[in-house]
Amino acid sequence: MSGAAQADQHQQDADSNPSLQTTVPRPHSQSVHWHTPDWMLPNVDKEGPGQGWRTRYRNRVIVSDFLAALLACFVAALWRYQGVPNLRVALLTAVVPVVWVLVCGRSGAYNVNTLGIGLDEYRSIGRALVILLALLSVTLVILNWRMSRLLFFVAVPLTFLLTVLARRILRGRLARARTRGHALQPTIVVGRGLAVHDMIASIQNDPMSTGMKVVGACASDLPDPKRVADVEVYGGPETALLAVRDTGAEAVVVASDASFSGKALRRLGWALSEIGVELFVHPGINEVAAPRLTLRPAAGMSLLHVEGPTIGGFDAFAKRVIDVVCASLIALVSMPVWLFIAVSIKLHDRGPVFFIQQRVGENGRTFPMVKFRTMVVDAEQRLLSGELSAHQQVNEMLFKHKQDPRITKPGRILRRLSLDELPQLINVLRGEMSLVGPRPPLPREVDAYEPDALRRLRVRPGLTGMWQISGRSDLNWEESLRLDLWYVDNWSPVLDVMILMRTVRAVVKAEGAY
Repeated sequence: MSGAAQADQHQQDADSNPSLQTTVPRPHSQSVHWHTPDWMLPNVDKEGPGQGWRTRYRNRVIVSDFLAALLACFVAALWRYQGVPNLRVALLTAVVPVVWVLVCGRSGAYNVNTLGIGLDEYRSIGRALVILLALLSVTLVILNWRMSRLLFFVAVPLTFLLTVLARRILRGRLARARTRGHALQPTIVVGRGLAVHDMIASIQNDPMSTGMKVVGACASDLPDPKRVADVEVYGGPETALLAVRDTGAEAVVVASDASFSGKALRRLGWALSEIGVELFVHPGINEVAAPRLTLRPAAGMSLLHVEGPTIGGFDAFAKRVIDVVCASLIALVSMPVWLFIAVSIKLHDRGPVFFIQQRVGENGRTFPMVKFRTMVVDAEQRLLSGELSAHQQVNEMLFKHKQDPRITKPGRILRRLSLDELPQLINVLRGEMSLVGPRPPLPREVDAYEPDALRRLRVRPGLTGMWQISGRSDLNWEESLRLDLWYVDNWSPVLDVMILMRTVRAVVKAEGAY
């Protein structure tokens, strides 16, 4: 018998409140304890294939954190003492890795729901770093140990850096596994028709960030009661446990559905917890990062508080300081590359080395953006004349061509390696741009903006950003706008660091660079 047929039969046997009785049957006794019958248990045990890989992945993360701290302490000892000179240094080298793992665990860095997904994992590591510094400081003061400052200020920061690097490597391996369809959590989506359809589509479009694979749906108000978004429907929301049993799902996602809430949702959570299945509830809010969401209990309800975007204040000042320091260092280190590029451009066609173009920056102010010239001298005139209309256009608003005939031979190499954008460091130092932010638009692009798109101008444009690390010119205008608006609303220092790290990979792979 199919899952849908079993669901229909079970609904016929339920009494007047099927949404509650079918989901969590009440025992014959009058005990208030809820118990899920054996026939509702999933076909796999709690350490099935999905839970098994998650446990193994967490164990690898713990081992990598321990080894990162051990290596950092050993390197610091070698740096200062050319070895381990006494018992105190040996004790510190042995104890710090254990303490680091414990502190990371206390900070939530080993939560299986955040491992390999989003930025919460790295925020947890940052909290652990602060706690470790505090613990070491207090311990050294209490024991009156006069340890070398170099040992203290090298071992701990290096522990943090090696930990982040190791997790990035593990995340890369996890992402490759998910692209092959492995290491995904079988999931049932529950709710009403349109909400379920949209939720399934979102999970299917980005399995690497969700870590889920939809294996069934329990939805009402569907035009086709058997399938939605190429996923089998097992019945209405009240058949969620039946779908879990038949599919062996390890998670249930409740799409935004006002009709399936309150007691029904709470009892579903009770039943799922008894069989080791996780419950996720989508509140109907999109494009909002987790740090802006907090729960506020009130009058027996759980109110979801959405904090406003952080654009100014101390964080903006810190962002500016980081921009100036990092841009100065990058410019100094890369100066020989600047000279080589300038000579190559000049020798090619004797034209100007730099290309200066008016762009729109923060709050609509225009500024002259500087780049290395990668096109012929009369590129702008050829664009305005309509000469390029016959060529394939990928992004109408951003006007990018994969085979733009105006690009010079040196320019193609510069664009592929993103070296043509190095002079924008001048704009960063002048305060017209930031290292990370939305792409700086042309005035004619801004003139065509809809009201929502104008929000991109609330922050300084960036030399790199969400657009840079997500496909660049391969993205259409809607995708580019969505990424930029998400950045404006959810900006944080941690997000900037993550974008800078991913920019290196995007430049090396040259995805969407033309």
